[in-house]
Amino acid sequence: MQKEQYLGVYVSTLTYDDILDDIEKRMAAGQKSTIIAVNPEKVIAAGKNEELKQLINAATYQIPDGIGVVLASKLKGGRLASRVTGIDLMERLIARAAEKGYRVFLYGAKEEVVKKAKENLEAKYPGLCIAGYMNGYVNDDEAVVRAIHEANADMLFVALGSPRQELWIRAHLNRLNVKVFQGVGGSFDVFAGHVKRAPKLFRTLGLEWLYRLATDPKRFKRQLALPKFLWKVLTEKRTAGESGC
Repeated sequence: MQKEQYLGVYVSTLTYDDILDDIEKRMAAGQKSTIIAVNPEKVIAAGKNEELKQLINAATYQIPDGIGVVLASKLKGGRLASRVTGIDLMERLIARAAEKGYRVFLYGAKEEVVKKAKENLEAKYPGLCIAGYMNGYVNDDEAVVRAIHEANADMLFVALGSPRQELWIRAHLNRLNVKVFQGVGGSFDVFAGHVKRAPKLFRTLGLEWLYRLATDPKRFKRQLALPKFLWKVLTEKRTAGESGC
C-alpha cells in the first residue's frame, strides 16, 4: 500500500475513492481494516510517545487529516495531493454502507449526541442500517462488545477522542467480527448538529484550522504544532536505509 513517512509516522497516499475501493476488496476477502487520522499535532506527540507511534503505524490507513501533512509532502516532493479528513471519510463510508447494505454501529459521545447523529444520518441516507449505538460513558467494555456482536456490525465508528478511541479499537479488534474500524473524534457532534464545521471555502482551501482558531482562540497553543512539524520535517536527517515513501 502506498505510504509516505514523516518523522517516523506513516501516512497513506490513497484518495477517498482509493480507500473505499480498497476497503471493499478487503471486506470481500474477510480482512479487517483500521483507519486513523494523522495531523501535525499527532505526529509531534508520536515523536514523544513510542506507543502512540506504533499505534498509528499499525493501522491499515493513516489518512492525512491535517493540511500540514499535505504541505510536508509537497515540500518533500511526495505524492499527497489533498487532505483525507476523518469526518468526510466516515460520511463516504456511511453512504457506501447505505448503498451496499452494510451494517453500522456508532459508539461514543454523549447519549443525546450519538442518538441524534444516528437519526440524522438515517434521514440523510435512506436504506442506511445503523444496527446499534452506545454512548461513550458506558463503563463496561464487555457490554459494549456484546452490543456490537449482537448488532452484527460491518462498520464501527468510535468517538472517544484520540488516542483513547484508537487504543479501544486495538484492545478489542480481535474480539469483534467488524470489518471496518474508524476512530472519528468529534464527528458525532457534527452529524448531530451540535457543532458546526468550517464553511466549505475554508475546508477547500485547507484553512479549516484558521477558522477553528478564529472561533476558538484557546486553540492557539495547539496550532503551534504546525510550524514546529514543518520545521522538523524540513530539517530531518535521513538515516541509512530510511525511505520517505
